Amino acid sequence: MKITESFIKYSIDNDIVINSFVIPAQFVKASILVVIAAVIFIFAIMIVLPLLERFFRKTETKLDDVLIERKFFKRAFHLFPAIVLSIGLPTIFDSDSQIFDLISRALSLYYIIIIYTIFESVMNVANDFYDMNKGVSRAGITGIVQALKIVGLILAIIFAISVLAGKSPAFFITGLGAFTAILMLVFKDAILGLVAGIQLSSMDLIRKGDWIDIPKHGVDGDVVEISLTSIKVRNFDMTFTVVPAYELVASSFKNWRGMSESGGRRIKRSIWFSINSIRFISDEDMEQLLKIKLLRPYFEKRLAEIQHYNESELSEHEKDCFVNGRRLTNIGTFRVYRILLYDQTIFQLVRQKISANWLLQCFWNG
Repeated sequence: MKITESFIKYSIDNDIVINSFVIPAQFVKASILVVIAAVIFIFAIMIVLPLLERFFRKTETKLDDVLIERKFFKRAFHLFPAIVLSIGLPTIFDSDSQIFDLISRALSLYYIIIIYTIFESVMNVANDFYDMNKGVSRAGITGIVQALKIVGLILAIIFAISVLAGKSPAFFITGLGAFTAILMLVFKDAILGLVAGIQLSSMDLIRKGDWIDIPKHGVDGDVVEISLTSIKVRNFDMTFTVVPAYELVASSFKNWRGMSESGGRRIKRSIWFSINSIRFISDEDMEQLLKIKLLRPYFEKRLAEIQHYNESELSEHEKDCFVNGRRLTNIGTFRVYRILLYDQTIFQLVRQKISANWLLQCFWNG
């Protein structure tokens, strides 16, 4: 046992010679370090991750299910081998050596890639969790999430270039301003879409599931997808139309969300009547109208009011003239009938407009 331990120690601390072929001790140590990092990563992916998934599936919390679905833990476990290599490399190679500098840069790039993928996963989790718990009156955050992803990607690229070039990220960030005019010209549509997507989300102009109508683009259907630069709509003939997001901000469109949330649709109907047909309701007419169940409560209340008014305001001599006092008319009764016929859950308005020989009544109702 002691001989084996001495051999291992000797092999690690000294170069290994096999048939005049020399294997440097640093290579052996680095290989062992890589194997350890690989074993830890395989253990985390093959054993720890399935246990976590099995545990989280049994919980009632929705957040952990979203984390598993968006592969947050799987991406985070890629940090373990990088941490092992970061800790072990300084003990193997001299910090001033060229190979240490090369491996350190490669590790830094690996860190940048993994951190960005974790950041992207977190953004996806935030978006999904928000959509699962948002109320009806709250807008989606897909556009904002995609904007943050773009910002994170730009920062990751800048840090990666700074690692390869061996310069500070601030150098590239300050130099980026010189290319602003060129970037705005080349990526004009993307920038307009970015701004429009943020406006649509922040101002709650459109949501997933809204029924929108854009005659300019022949769009009339439900919104099925909202991205940072475009809106995907499923028309009523089951075709799909993709509209740039800035088109919805730059031009007008109709959103039927208010009608859907109110539980009905307000409509407008016009009915014309001949002025010559308008008259007071006679006793014979009243006898027939009282048979209508919908109008019966109205007549009982209205006739009592009219009778009380006429008896208190008119003299016996004035009552003999039919035009004195208050009377029911056929047009007024029809107006009440139309209002009672409609559902009373939505505000209703009835207007009258008189032309030369005709009377117009307009009804709005849901």
